[in-house]
Amino acid sequence: MKRMQTLDGLRGALAVYVMVSHMMPFSTAPAWLLAPLSHGMAAVDVFFVLSGMVILLSLEGAGFRAGPFLAARARRIFPVFLVVFLAAVAIQPLRIDYAAMPWIGHASAARHIWADGWPPDWAGGILAHLTMTHGLFPDGAWPDVYLGFLGAAWSLSTEWQFYALIVLAARPGREWRLAWGLLALAAAALAWAAFAPAPWRFSRAFLPNKAQFFALGIASAALLRDGQPNRTLLTRFCAVLAATLAICLAGGPGKLAAPLVWTLCLAAQARASAWLAPLSALLRTRPLLWLGAISYCLYLVNEPVQKLLGLALARLVGGDGGLFTLLWLPLATSLPVACAWWLHRGIERPVLRWGRRRRAGSAIGPQAMEVRTALNSPSPGPISTAM
Repeated sequence: MKRMQTLDGLRGALAVYVMVSHMMPFSTAPAWLLAPLSHGMAAVDVFFVLSGMVILLSLEGAGFRAGPFLAARARRIFPVFLVVFLAAVAIQPLRIDYAAMPWIGHASAARHIWADGWPPDWAGGILAHLTMTHGLFPDGAWPDVYLGFLGAAWSLSTEWQFYALIVLAARPGREWRLAWGLLALAAAALAWAAFAPAPWRFSRAFLPNKAQFFALGIASAALLRDGQPNRTLLTRFCAVLAATLAICLAGGPGKLAAPLVWTLCLAAQARASAWLAPLSALLRTRPLLWLGAISYCLYLVNEPVQKLLGLALARLVGGDGGLFTLLWLPLATSLPVACAWWLHRGIERPVLRWGRRRRAGSAIGPQAMEVRTALNSPSPGPISTAM
């Protein structure tokens, strides 16, 4: 399967949107401008769909063997995560003085983005993050552990839950059955959320609460794997899409954005209509493809960088929200991008090259060479505490 450049560009656009959605609530921008930039959770959900597609191809490329697949995922996820997580732990004790930012009201979304102070069960929280288990605990057992030290890492726990499930459940030629199984899991999560006591409800980092998006991604991989899809494949995909939309609708009309945006971009990738050519061309532009290459790093690093920057600027401007915004908007955009590029060049890319050298000459399975790029595709790391 050829590299899907339209979806690479989509990854870059999603990462930038997440960064902007973390940045804008701290500015003095008017509500009409903040509103369209406050849907970072929808961007994460699209990331999960993308992951469902990429991970199925990765597992096929590893010959459905758990060891090579999980090793490739660990090389993809952990090196950058460990560096950013160490930085996040180091700045965790820094308290946020909202009195120095009087333009941020008590109801502002900004108050839910940055981690504030050292948590009481810090040792357990660090261990849970390092083992990617922080999304497995209900609120009553361990409140807010899924956010912990690095807000964006909640989605990595969801990812690893999905990896564990797919290595157990996926088999050659059974991708549609897997997609419907994930949809059933998502429906069960809806029922649990509706009837379970509040302390035993799970956070958004718990896989069943996001299973419908992974299901749509798996259906997308099955649709595009063999080139031009036929009517049977299109019918199956539309059925999975309809079920995904129905499950999402339970969370409100706004939850329909992720599967609809994904379907539009998937159609642009497949060049299903001439009307979608401008979208495909936009997502294939060099800036978005470049941002797509650093998207995982940008997703993880934007929150801690913006926290350090915001605390410094708040002291500098002395309560002047206009001056803060004037400095904040360009710096809160450029500094995370610069840090992400450094992480990509210095850590992410060398580790991926090392992994490719290890696999050179020892391809696993008939499709390993075709999906080698999929094994190293960025994972959704989807979002911070505001999402």
